[in-house]
Amino acid sequence: MGAAHGSAADEGLIDAGMDPMIMSVNLSAVQFRHANLPQRVEQILAEEGLPPELLELELTESVAMDDPLAAIAVMDALHARGIRMSIDDFGTGYSSLSYLRRFQVYKLKIDQSFVCDVTEDPEGRAIVQAIISLANSLGLRTIAQGVETEAQLEFLRQQGCQEVQGYYFSRPLPADDLAAYVSRGDWRR
Repeated sequence: MGAAHGSAADEGLIDAGMDPMIMSVNLSAVQFRHANLPQRVEQILAEEGLPPELLELELTESVAMDDPLAAIAVMDALHARGIRMSIDDFGTGYSSLSYLRRFQVYKLKIDQSFVCDVTEDPEGRAIVQAIISLANSLGLRTIAQGVETEAQLEFLRQQGCQEVQGYYFSRPLPADDLAAYVSRGDWRR
């Protein structure tokens, strides 16, 4: 978490007049198990003057399921502070649906291993459709990672996936290049 805050580029984006946007940060298993994670995240947000609703912490499905009762407690504490949680790489682990409905998450992130074959593989399509349907039934949003083609994007749109990310839009950018990218609107395909 320490490297994710305080950069001049992050502060410069908001100071430059860009609309606030949600920043997603992956949590490692070690970070998630840190005894004071909710308090530390709250402290960093306060130090940076950022509202908690602009932070989304991503936790892999396998880490969440490693100790689901402890994960629920941490997610509840983060949720109470207004911090969003999402399950990353959904579909690659062994989620228990009874725990999934108890996790304080608002988004399932569909793993790129399923997205890459949606235009050719009927089984991959079926898995993506099932994840989107499950998320919708639970009132959760979905985001597909690893979108690289227009055909993948169109399939995901038809299925009702709300968000996508991948090289189709852009390779990872340094913070200094982000403002120009956003202002050009290249991400609105």
